[in-house]
Amino acid sequence: MSISLRQIRYFVATAEQGQISQAAVDLGISQSAVTTAIKDLEQIVGFDLFNRSAQGMELTVAGRQFLFHAYDILNKVNEATNLLLPANDFAGKLTVAATYTVIGYFLPNHLGRLKRAWPNLDIQLFELNREAIEEGLLANRYDIAVLLTSNVLNPDLSTETLLSSRRRLWAAARHPLLSRHAVGLKEIAEEPYIMLTVDEAAHTSLKYWSQTAYRPNVILRTSSVEAVRSLVADGQGVAILSDMVLRPWSLEGKRIETIVPTDPIPAMDVGLAWRRNTQFTPAMEAFRSYFHQAFSLPFNR
Repeated sequence: MSISLRQIRYFVATAEQGQISQAAVDLGISQSAVTTAIKDLEQIVGFDLFNRSAQGMELTVAGRQFLFHAYDILNKVNEATNLLLPANDFAGKLTVAATYTVIGYFLPNHLGRLKRAWPNLDIQLFELNREAIEEGLLANRYDIAVLLTSNVLNPDLSTETLLSSRRRLWAAARHPLLSRHAVGLKEIAEEPYIMLTVDEAAHTSLKYWSQTAYRPNVILRTSSVEAVRSLVADGQGVAILSDMVLRPWSLEGKRIETIVPTDPIPAMDVGLAWRRNTQFTPAMEAFRSYFHQAFSLPFNR
């Protein structure tokens, strides 16, 4: 018996959600279909991929190893079904500025695909904060930027959102908040809070907190997403972060669960920015057209 892509997708959804019921909701299928697919997958690989309990589905050591391969398989399938025809006769240089979060959690896979699609496109990448990127775009030091478009305010820049990443509450497995019917900022304010500061995350979070009567009980401010992940997974606090940086386990192998807060939390928008009314070069056109194809967006100039 061979492994199917359906089984891989159902496995990944369950691993990320930690519950068959929630995976079934996200996939739009029945719980029994997910359960059967995972049991069949475990029979094929010859290992238990999950430890099952009343609290949900927790990856085993074999399950965590298999998940890395599952992500790789799905990424390869996605790449194969969104082929860009190489244009070997195209050559150009492009200076691209990007923020920390974008470089760490969004760009790497796309840079590889861009290189394969346009092998003669010379991309020079620079990691900067938003203020430096905005100033550099206006001064023509950078052709285009990939950043959190939800943070861009300068009217002299044009932006285009590629991805809106939902923000959710992160909590340790078996955290008391997970048993509540509804969790809002009032309940979150009663917990120790780990505040991420990189890419203006703290400033963004205070925007939606300030619209309520509550404030987070911040016990640590850090620029490290991995520090937040480890501390939350260890039960030392909670955090509200976007799905783009979500991984359901820490480096120590401890699980992170997520909750959708009842209060409105804005998404984190990721996209492109350039100087308004700039004349696009062929390299800029190629870069932008790649992302339009990758995210199935219409291309309008």
